[in-house]
Amino acid sequence: MDYLAIIKKHYKEDSDLYNLLVNHSRQVSEKALKIASRLPELVPDLIFIAQAAMLHDIGIKYCNAPDLFCHGSEPYIKHGILGRELLIKEGYPKHARACASHTGVGITKDEIISENLPLPHEDLIPLSTEEKIISLADLFFTKYPGKSDKELTIDEIKKALLKHGENKVKIFEQWCKEFKIIT
Repeated sequence: MDYLAIIKKHYKEDSDLYNLLVNHSRQVSEKALKIASRLPELVPDLIFIAQAAMLHDIGIKYCNAPDLFCHGSEPYIKHGILGRELLIKEGYPKHARACASHTGVGITKDEIISENLPLPHEDLIPLSTEEKIISLADLFFTKYPGKSDKELTIDEIKKALLKHGENKVKIFEQWCKEFKIIT
């Protein structure tokens, strides 16, 4: 798979949005590969991690997030499922699944219904080791210009996740333990 060719097919090369997407995705990919390389006992698929991490945010262009150079019409929370649709059309259903499930530590069907989120009524949670590692790595980086060059701390991530409930922090802490990240 040539993930850069897929990105270039859908994003204008050298645009602010393209640069934001590729830079963030590289940060996430490098962090995910670093995490995975410390876990040989889990036999993570490093090639898949590298590819899916580079494509996890490919749906952002369809969203309305002007601060991120995104001028689409959809709410930002839909970027994962919009990316899933794009990657399914490209012929990459496994990568599409990682895209749909990467937001935060995942969003359950019950949360989608109870919070009336504009998402399909299904669990959008990472299940495989690779999906969890990509989601975990993504939490360490923001895409916001001016803030994207710094890796977030564990405490900063916990504070951000706490806005969505203590259970999200507990999942993050479990992943940190599972994937040998010191908290």
